[in-house]
Amino acid sequence: MTFVISYWGEQIGQKVRKITDCFHCHVFPYLEQEEARLRTLQQLQQQSQELQEVLGETERFLSQVLGRVQQLLPPGQVQIRKMKAVYLTLNQCSVNTTHKCLIAEVWCATRDLPTVQQALQSGSSEEGVSAVAHRIPCQDMPPTLIRTNRFTSSFQGIVDAYGVGRYREVNPAPYTIITFPFLFAVMFGDVGHGLLMFLFALAMVLTENQPAVKTTQNEIWQTFFGGRYLLLLMGLFSIYTGFIYNECFSRATTIFPSGWSVAAMANQSGWSDEYLSQHPMLTLNPNITGVFLGPYPFGIDPIWSLATNHLSFLNSFKMKMSVILGVTHMAFGVFLSIFNHVHFGQAHRLLLETVPELIFLLGLFGYLVFLIVYKWLYVSAASASSAPSILIHFINMFLFSQNPTNRLLFHGQVVVQYALVVLALATVPILLLGTPLYLLRQHHRRNTQRRPTAGRQVGGGRSTGKEG
Repeated sequence: MTFVISYWGEQIGQKVRKITDCFHCHVFPYLEQEEARLRTLQQLQQQSQELQEVLGETERFLSQVLGRVQQLLPPGQVQIRKMKAVYLTLNQCSVNTTHKCLIAEVWCATRDLPTVQQALQSGSSEEGVSAVAHRIPCQDMPPTLIRTNRFTSSFQGIVDAYGVGRYREVNPAPYTIITFPFLFAVMFGDVGHGLLMFLFALAMVLTENQPAVKTTQNEIWQTFFGGRYLLLLMGLFSIYTGFIYNECFSRATTIFPSGWSVAAMANQSGWSDEYLSQHPMLTLNPNITGVFLGPYPFGIDPIWSLATNHLSFLNSFKMKMSVILGVTHMAFGVFLSIFNHVHFGQAHRLLLETVPELIFLLGLFGYLVFLIVYKWLYVSAASASSAPSILIHFINMFLFSQNPTNRLLFHGQVVVQYALVVLALATVPILLLGTPLYLLRQHHRRNTQRRPTAGRQVGGGRSTGKEG
């Protein structure tokens, strides 16, 4: 950008020069002769052109250098990481007394021993230094090694966040691959939002091998990218549960014909124009023939989105379904512990922990699931107005009381509820004190067995001293 500045007086000229010096501007005097001005302008244009050529050549040279560096950088990074890993491993080794070799004690899976021995042999032949691997007998509990891949690593990370299992324990991560995204989808059931999540995760999966995607340093992106397969299944299950809830961006969709007929209700109820004008809200009675044609083929009937009791119906359905899924999930986890106790021969934990846990869980919450399913099967639309309340029954179960206005679901329900509560309460002291008392007894028994042995050893030493 060029400016022409004219001024009068030496002081103003000094101020102008100070301002131009402050902004690092090039100042050229305005020559009076036109030929001199043209020559100066041509010289400046030539210098500017030469400067642009130099800058262009420099930029091209730097681009070539950066291109070569970009080609050499990934192998160099791999080499540096290998060197860092080697020196880190060497720092963990102990030096022999002769200071001629390094000794390292490591845990290694049995299936990996041939690979380790082959690597040591190849390294010894290339470097001319012998390396030998020996198996050391050990009674310690080996550490847990769980092999994962890029699909299962995120699910294993969720399980490890709660705790790493012992060696040879059942790993719940394979079951978490299904249960975790499905339970998320129960809360996030929406076809539209689930589809957006699925497409976002699918884009990360398809571009996972690109260096720019894997080497980014953004922490939020690394979190999303590490759980891309988890997000993929979460979105897929959300689409499935969204079809069950019949919600797409919180709107109902009509895929199949509705199972409710408004025309049949209007014909048999005699709805007139005057009646419709006086009643803005209409009720469909399923007890009238032809009003309810049958259940919707899949999911929630879209006509429920027009009902005033839509939220109360859908929330009740979701709450009861969540209770059933939650109790089933917890019971499955308790059943997995049975395999651990049987494998390690821990019969006391099976009797003092697993059995009381199942009695407490199934006796209370399993009974609640039974009431929910039984009411679904027992109560019909004709008796919906007088249907018993499961919540009141469950509260009265713990209070050992009975509400006469809330009718029973089956004969002998009160006796069954009282028996289940007493049985569940009886398992509480077993869960709290059973295993500690058993371990305390085992500790006292071991101490009792050691004392006679120690006494015989001390007595034998004294008699030998007398003979000497």
